[in-house]
Amino acid sequence: MPTPDWTAIEALPRTPLKDLFAADSNRLASLSTDVAGIHFDFSKTHLDATALDAFAALAKSAGLAAKRDALFAGEVVNVSEGRAVEHTAERGEGADDSVARAAAFHARMRGLIDAIEAEALGPVAHVLHIGIGGSALGPELLIDALGRENGRYDVGIVSNVDGCALEEAIATFDPHATLIAIASKTFTTTETLLNAESALDWMREHGVEDPYGRVIALTAAPDKAIEWGVDETRVLPFAESVGGRYSLWSSIGFPAAIALGWDAFEALLDGAAEMDRHFRLTDLRSNAPVLAAFADLYYTQARGCQTRAAFAYDERLRLLPSYLQQLEMESNGKSVTADGQPLGRPSAAITWGGVGTDAQHAVFQLLHQGTHLVPVEFLGVIEPGDTQADDHHRQLLINAFAQGAALMAGRANDDGARAYPGDRPSSTILLDELDPRTLGALIAFYEHRTFVNAALLGINAFDQFGVELGKEMAKAADRGGQDFDPSTTDLIRRAFG
Repeated sequence: MPTPDWTAIEALPRTPLKDLFAADSNRLASLSTDVAGIHFDFSKTHLDATALDAFAALAKSAGLAAKRDALFAGEVVNVSEGRAVEHTAERGEGADDSVARAAAFHARMRGLIDAIEAEALGPVAHVLHIGIGGSALGPELLIDALGRENGRYDVGIVSNVDGCALEEAIATFDPHATLIAIASKTFTTTETLLNAESALDWMREHGVEDPYGRVIALTAAPDKAIEWGVDETRVLPFAESVGGRYSLWSSIGFPAAIALGWDAFEALLDGAAEMDRHFRLTDLRSNAPVLAAFADLYYTQARGCQTRAAFAYDERLRLLPSYLQQLEMESNGKSVTADGQPLGRPSAAITWGGVGTDAQHAVFQLLHQGTHLVPVEFLGVIEPGDTQADDHHRQLLINAFAQGAALMAGRANDDGARAYPGDRPSSTILLDELDPRTLGALIAFYEHRTFVNAALLGINAFDQFGVELGKEMAKAADRGGQDFDPSTTDLIRRAFG
């Protein structure tokens, strides 16, 4: 049975966006906020005072404030696995003991980076980072966004077990000047360890005498890494309470810290901490992650939207949609509540997106004239990241702003093929510049937005059992100990004989 709070949200009036602006001269100010060099504009969503009242009531009955406090206090919030969730402690916001432990692990990482820079492990020009999921997506996003001009090492990141990915990553690497960083929380991840073994074989084939001497382990299971062959002095631990998709702030961020420099890594942490404090201390109606989650839930619960699109109007943020896919769908793609009861309503929307003007000439046809209502998020940066003529960046941002305006305004036409229905929602996130501080704050914003969505739905955002079944069956199939359906059996026969 729907609760009264959800019933009120599902019954919210569907007032057109243009009418909402006409009725409230203060709408832009009340639905915009600025944090850590980032401007958030939610005014082109269908949130209004009535909707905010309804969501505030839901937040109160769902215990959002208490759940937020429990998160930052290091209490058990991942109830299915009996764990605290402490990625915020990595940036100095959490339980005192956890913050101190994270600082000690960071100091250990910095010490090893100093040793590498002093060539204690021999000459290093390349870093091969091997991970999967959050152990690869986060570092890759950071390096691609911030290390294009001033990266101090040539970093290759491999996650796919397809051998083509590894070969591409090492194609220009000198094996005698390569450092391998293996990122695995448990140090048992099949795909990661297979890629790592192949990378060591590549080194041996090229005459590297002690390949293991050039391996760094990034893990919450240091004993497993040592057992695998990594020297204890080159193991960079992180806390068991830091989940994979929330781990770039920990030693998993090693490739970014060494490529961008320690000052940049600290600025990343500081920017995230600014967003942490904003989320923890700001009233719900002015709170960027909370307002974003209110809009998310309005569209999934009241309007039946199944997807949410994010478009980065900055080439340096091209990997952000992929990063968000894991963060949002692995966290909130659940069908039961935290206490194991059927959810009974939609959970996470399907996250998708793309890059800037490219997407306008591909998927925006559906956004403007298709039958699906898709909330859109535009991301832009005021300060350009290139040295080309000003027209490049001006056209980029003008296109982003105009697309949001066009989605809302629409255009009538007697010829249906040329008619735009309009009243299609969007939000805009505009960074003053793209630097470690703003990128850290932006990623932390998305983390907290994901948490609020889960808290209001009553689900656990921090387990991910859904990824396990296929992996278990793959291992069984590899051993020949799994009975499959006729289709799968035939596919295996065709591939392997």
